[in-house]
Amino acid sequence: MERWERVEAVQRMQDYVEQNIHSPITLIELARRAGYSPFHSARIFKELTGRTPFEYIRSLRLSRAALVLRDEKAKVIDVALDFVFDSHEGFTRAFSKEFGVTPHKYSRNPTPVYLFMPSSIRGYHLHISEGTGTMAENPNAHTVFVQIIERPQRKLILKRGTKARDYFEYCEEVGCDIWGLLCSVKEALYEPIGMWLPDKFRTPGTSYYAQGVEVPADYAGVVPEGLEIVDLPACKMMVFQGQPYDDESFGAAISELWEAMKTYNPEVYGFEWADEDAPRFQLAPQGYRGYIEARPVRQIAK
Repeated sequence: MERWERVEAVQRMQDYVEQNIHSPITLIELARRAGYSPFHSARIFKELTGRTPFEYIRSLRLSRAALVLRDEKAKVIDVALDFVFDSHEGFTRAFSKEFGVTPHKYSRNPTPVYLFMPSSIRGYHLHISEGTGTMAENPNAHTVFVQIIERPQRKLILKRGTKARDYFEYCEEVGCDIWGLLCSVKEALYEPIGMWLPDKFRTPGTSYYAQGVEVPADYAGVVPEGLEIVDLPACKMMVFQGQPYDDESFGAAISELWEAMKTYNPEVYGFEWADEDAPRFQLAPQGYRGYIEARPVRQIAK
């Protein structure tokens, strides 16, 4: 079986799981979607995702259930049944094993936990494939939207690496599970970010690239073990947003926006770059909204 055949087969299984997360899912049905026998379907699924189909489905359901318990006034038994657990007891055992806290206790005090946040296997393999993402693959430039946003004084909960300068180096050093933990912070002001830290926000022997989530300036909640919290001053950010893209254009969409950022003159808006004021950051790539990055700016004095 060729590598891309395996990738596409697993992607079809991922899509089916996502579409049927609230319904029973069998290996036979997953295999039908993949187009291979149940044995081979399960084998390639674990090979590419690191989990068996059963482990993947259970972790995804528990993480989605945790978000419901965090954000809605829902009864534990209702959440359990909605995510296809047979009983309150079975759900409680699975939830406690996954997150180290009972669902009842978590719903009353939702401290950060490691949520399972799987990414598209097709998108991942397209990005790491040799040659993917060069400008030559997508020579027709598209419009990049630019706007200024205000960031208030706030705090940043982050996990540092050691030498990482980009997302993939960071994942090699820290692992990708940190994203799920950041997504679980209830008090977050915005969605989690990957960021390039200015020197004044770095500590000796730590990475330029890190991941974190911004919380209110008066945040007094839990800072998970291994993470730290720093103060960020109020600032302005210039946000660059590319056009929506398909998985096949993932790398090219990022490269195209980087090229636009390199040549863009912020004085068009009456601003100048202010890279020491705050981290430059990227949002999680999602094709439907286009690739998004933001860089700090300061208004030019008149």
